[in-house]
Amino acid sequence: MQGEIGEIWTVVPPLQPNHPKSDRLLASVLVPDADSTMAHEPAIDPGAAAVTAEQLAAADRFVEQEDGAANRLGGGLRNVLTAALVFTSLLHLYAVVDVVSAPLLRVGHVGLMLALLFLTLPVAARFRDRIMPWDWLLAMASFAVAGYLLRDWDAISDRATEPTTTDLFVGVVLVLLVLEAVRRASGSIMPLVVLTFVAYAFAGPHLPPPWTHRGYDLARLVGQLAMTMEGIFGSPVDVCATLIILFTIYGAILQRSGAGTFFIDFALSVMGKRPGAAGRAVVLGSFLLGGPSGSGVATTVTLGSVAYPLLARAGYSRNAAGGLLAAGGLGAILSPPVLGAAAFLIAEFLKISYLEVIRMAVIPTLLYYLSLFVMVELDARRIGTVEMQLPAESTFVLVRRYWFHFLSLIAIIAFMLFGFSPMMAVFWAMVLAVGSSFLRRDTALLPGKLVAALADGSRSVLGVAATCAAAGIIVGVVTLTGLGLKFSGIVIDYAEGSRALTAVYTALIVWIVGLAVPVTASYIICAVVAAPALVQVGVPEFAAHMFIFYYAVLSEVSPPTALSPFAAAAITGGDPYRTTLHSWKYTLPAFVTPFMFVLAPDGVGLLLAGNATNIVVVTVTAILGILALAAGAQGWLRERLTLPERVALIVAGLLLAYSARWTDGVGLALGVLAVAWHWHRTRKPAS
Repeated sequence: MQGEIGEIWTVVPPLQPNHPKSDRLLASVLVPDADSTMAHEPAIDPGAAAVTAEQLAAADRFVEQEDGAANRLGGGLRNVLTAALVFTSLLHLYAVVDVVSAPLLRVGHVGLMLALLFLTLPVAARFRDRIMPWDWLLAMASFAVAGYLLRDWDAISDRATEPTTTDLFVGVVLVLLVLEAVRRASGSIMPLVVLTFVAYAFAGPHLPPPWTHRGYDLARLVGQLAMTMEGIFGSPVDVCATLIILFTIYGAILQRSGAGTFFIDFALSVMGKRPGAAGRAVVLGSFLLGGPSGSGVATTVTLGSVAYPLLARAGYSRNAAGGLLAAGGLGAILSPPVLGAAAFLIAEFLKISYLEVIRMAVIPTLLYYLSLFVMVELDARRIGTVEMQLPAESTFVLVRRYWFHFLSLIAIIAFMLFGFSPMMAVFWAMVLAVGSSFLRRDTALLPGKLVAALADGSRSVLGVAATCAAAGIIVGVVTLTGLGLKFSGIVIDYAEGSRALTAVYTALIVWIVGLAVPVTASYIICAVVAAPALVQVGVPEFAAHMFIFYYAVLSEVSPPTALSPFAAAAITGGDPYRTTLHSWKYTLPAFVTPFMFVLAPDGVGLLLAGNATNIVVVTVTAILGILALAAGAQGWLRERLTLPERVALIVAGLLLAYSARWTDGVGLALGVLAVAWHWHRTRKPAS
């Protein structure tokens, strides 16, 4: 997931002097110093396989693929850039408590983000030790473009269909700045995707049916993209400027107060010493650490650096340990309260509250973590994990000292339940997090830490802002050309009107798009191009968007851009592709769950829609299906499953995933027969 929220909470080991992320969470986890944010540190058993600096450096490279290769600056220049980042955070916080017009907020946000990105992310990694002259030029151009558009936005937007020569020049410069920014943030593939859509807008009359359209010249296209709220300054940038950046600031505040270290220690202490405790600690830790962050790679790297030695001691192979860590990282993007940047866009596209999106994600999230816990328990039997005392303080001691780290997480949901907007909810959660940090000296957000948190908040959103601006170009082209309806018609024709085939084709499209671009961009592209196809075959709009969101997220564990498994393999020393295969095994239920709420009308109960009876029925059958799939994927229950038993359980799980009465009955019967036969076959003879 390139360029996502860590997007909300990026955590990278301190590998290089003056690395801009060098004093983040992993510094307090692995390399404590005088600035450590907590008095205690997660202890790593010295008898376990240690994570080396070389492994951390390799993992850091995958995080850089997600966030871009940041400059390593020092001295006065670093202080000036920090001040600019803090100023940007304060401006966005001001927009929460006072009314700021949409053009001012969106255009100003894009101008600031582009300028800061050019000064923070170098044109190439070899230039990362200094800001080059062209970086200053691009930053000044970003300010100049934003200033020109804001000077008289109303007049400029009125003449968007017939821009002046100056308007056209400024618009072209803006598009080029966005393309360069997203290239620096997430690589060259995303700009190529954007340019493909732009080429489609130009080439309309020359394309074969059904792709043909009237075609647009440069002036009309640039007017749409740069001078209206339908292109670069459209919904993705609006969501980034009003919600995503606030959650990044909130995540940075949590991190600087030591909440990340507490969540890891809490997970380790809760799981005790039974066989399988190390695996369960990874699952719980990924939920606690990733839920407030929404960043898969960052969660994988942070947790893996601490937990891999424990998994190694418990008996996990390098590849299996990496697969479990990557699966836990994927859960970070699926878990409330953040769910990654795309979740905010779901609320914007559907015109519903963010609380509604969180509500829809509750049961699928629980199903995902249930499957992980079941697989970890089966791991304990399959590979014979050893009983061990996890190296952490007692749960009672940890909670007594640092209980207040849970307050702001609970407060976000509570504020929204009481009617606060998501912006106000996260704003007051920040205030609560800052205030409660002073309950202990080692967590207090004194001025130095608070300034660092505000700077981290803006720095972490730079890549997301570039992605949202680039995705706005795609949305503008799709809106202008009507591509979404054309594409939906093509998919439906191929599927011959079948809901199941339409869902399969849509999943493949989202998956393929997700291999090339970040999760946020993948969701935006497919939401405007592919979602209408699902809606036209009878899938409720909210279920169609959640389906696309989940398959966009699954690109996180799919090669060739499987950043989470590759980062986990760098930490464990395993083979990246074998680690990816293990991560597929652990995340198999996540590939099935989205079909549960689109294949049959009753399936929307998994999104807490419909009557209570249906919600209970489909949830129970989904749980049984997930359990069957987990056992089939692991190939183990009491002992190793035979091939027929394994196939029977997987088929039973798939049948239970289809929310219809006859499939539930057949799936349940098949699953019971498979389990009963396995128990009969493996029962111990009486002595």
